[in-house]
Amino acid sequence: MDILYYLAAASLLLFMVLATYDGFYLHIWKYRLFDRAESMFEHKTHTIRAILFPLIVWLLIVNETNFSLFLAGIALTVFDSVVLAIDAYHEKESRSFMGGLPKWEYMVHLFANAFHFSAILLVLALRLDISTGTLLFVDTIATSQAHGFLQFIAVNVIPGAIILALLHCILMMEKPKNIWLNYRTQITCC
Repeated sequence: MDILYYLAAASLLLFMVLATYDGFYLHIWKYRLFDRAESMFEHKTHTIRAILFPLIVWLLIVNETNFSLFLAGIALTVFDSVVLAIDAYHEKESRSFMGGLPKWEYMVHLFANAFHFSAILLVLALRLDISTGTLLFVDTIATSQAHGFLQFIAVNVIPGAIILALLHCILMMEKPKNIWLNYRTQITCC
């Protein structure tokens, strides 16, 4: 069972690395999707997903005893999947200014989402017991080093995810967006 904890933690960590590269560096820093009319819808879907992610992590991984909150986490995961599908459907129009989505960035999206949903599925496998033929919520998780590692990763990715979500929200407002763009133009690297 410990291997599932380690795999979930690794998937969560790899997702955060790829999501930070894609969501911050590419979307906000390099391509400034928030500042392009054709990309505003994509920025809004990314904002919704950025808000959902720390909630999902908290409700599915950090929360260990409340089944109602766990079900809320599953519902948010389903909603996140719908938002992802809508985002993917509109991706081509959103990137028309650059001739479409580059293949390498498409691959980053594939791997990031694969790690995102792998972490969630592994957590579901750890938290739900179907061996008796009925669905049981496992609310007493044995504390092991592997379990502690997953909890450590989950708790520590939440602050960064919240900061990224707040940045997405702030950049939809005109004044903060102009302040960001003003400071951004002063940095010539990257």
